[in-house]
Amino acid sequence: MTASPTLSRVDLGALTAAVAETAERYDRSGDFPTDGLAAVHRAGVFQAVLGERFGGDQVDALERLRILQAIGRGDPSVALIVANTLATHIAQIDRDVWPAHLYERVVAETAERPVSINTARAEPELGAPARGGLPATTVRRTANGWAVTGRKAYVTASTGLDYHLVWAKTDDAEPRVGHLIVRGDAPGLTIIPTWDHLGLRASSTHDVVYDGVEAPEDHFLEIPFTGVYRDPAAQASALGLTHAALYVGVARAAQDFFIRFAHDRVPAGLGRPIATTDRIQTVAGEIEAQLVQAETLLYGATEKAVAGDADAVARVPLAKILIVRSAIAAVEAAVAALGNPALSRTNPLERHLRDVLSARVHPPQEDQALLGAGRRVLGV
Repeated sequence: MTASPTLSRVDLGALTAAVAETAERYDRSGDFPTDGLAAVHRAGVFQAVLGERFGGDQVDALERLRILQAIGRGDPSVALIVANTLATHIAQIDRDVWPAHLYERVVAETAERPVSINTARAEPELGAPARGGLPATTVRRTANGWAVTGRKAYVTASTGLDYHLVWAKTDDAEPRVGHLIVRGDAPGLTIIPTWDHLGLRASSTHDVVYDGVEAPEDHFLEIPFTGVYRDPAAQASALGLTHAALYVGVARAAQDFFIRFAHDRVPAGLGRPIATTDRIQTVAGEIEAQLVQAETLLYGATEKAVAGDADAVARVPLAKILIVRSAIAAVEAAVAALGNPALSRTNPLERHLRDVLSARVHPPQEDQALLGAGRRVLGV
């Protein structure tokens, strides 16, 4: 598949610029980035990713990464919300994960406006589900389907979510585990404003309380039991570099500022732009080296993995942490070279630094990726 004409490289640049226009405002306010998501919708991103059987363009995995990198270059909070939403659309391309009638409604809504979807997995007591355990959140049967009760932590896009996929267990003697799809405006759903983070401040990643929130029978998507319930987000997958892409975008945005500053800054004692000095040129080379490394891994590893290379799929968690290291190193190099101006809130570089540091929290986290790789090569 190829990208639609509205998502050419030129237009991806325009999308970056449009999303970036409101990034600083939303970073300062912490409000849900409505304008940024509207720009993404106008650019045709959701239409591009929808499966062909639903009237979409069904762009391929590499093009999806380019799109997310472009959005992340403008505003990574918007990119994270979009990435989580696209995960549902991608899963639905080949088979009906969601009930057909419900997903058709989502597609119709998406044609009119940006529709946000995300899973609600983490819990205050359990922590990250990628590290194991069953949810305390429970679904019980009702006369009309299900009702879910529990509290979730770090639910990205919470205040603007149209659909929550709530990770929960049934109240049966032998519990089943899955996700219950509930509407964001359902009675009994309450947002607890807990998100006050260093980075991705506009991602609206608050806690959510579900108090008997109801959903129809077919809205429960059971996770197959294979001896242990595993968090899908923690498994090696050909599509496991989605979040990494948006942080490469953040690092490219940091590079953009570094280049502009280097050309504009003319110290009185030097009499010419600092871009003409060996020191700044060397740092510029280091930043570019880190980004070339990150992008080569991002697109190269994904291309091999989606082509069915089993070894490449197994290495995706390692690729993720190496991409993240490179993205962070690129931004840190820019900050170190520019000194005080880099940390001033009048410039965007300090925001890029705060945002890129959030890359480490997405599963698999570094220790898990290294442990898995070590066990694999040792055969233990």
